[in-house]
Amino acid sequence: MIKQALMAEFQHEAENTRKLLSMIPDSALDYRPQPQLWSVAELASHIAEVYNWYDVTFNKDQFEMSGYTYDKGDISKSANILEKFEANVKAAQQAIEKSDESQYMNEWTMTMNGKTSFPAMPKVQVIRGFLYNHLYHHRGEMVSHLRATGNKVPSMYGPTYEDSQQMGQ
Repeated sequence: MIKQALMAEFQHEAENTRKLLSMIPDSALDYRPQPQLWSVAELASHIAEVYNWYDVTFNKDQFEMSGYTYDKGDISKSANILEKFEANVKAAQQAIEKSDESQYMNEWTMTMNGKTSFPAMPKVQVIRGFLYNHLYHHRGEMVSHLRATGNKVPSMYGPTYEDSQQMGQ
């Protein structure tokens, strides 16, 4: 039952993420609101990469970061980032499908060179926080970045502000 609920949310929110990433024009990729912050391209690549963490979260009880290589891919074009997203979403869905719901309350940890770097907690809590909510947080950042560059954003939970203004006319 929990697995079905997580899958339903995953599918709904993956579509929202797809809509958002699809609206990033190549002309906005280099924008960064402050020098120390990620550019639109880097942030979009990170959003796509989070989907790459589903298997080690859903189907293992420990994620050893020292063995993980972050590959931001070719971020010179939005289409490349979207392609990475699509591949990672497909793998993430397969990870959920093959997961064993009876393991969702197992303690899950993230380590770096054998040392705990993420507090141990039930796997289902990590799924909600580390995967799902993490994505929603970064999508919010992306909406802000796109708005700051004068670009449109998709409706995800109802009309956008611009849509609502047109409806009121």
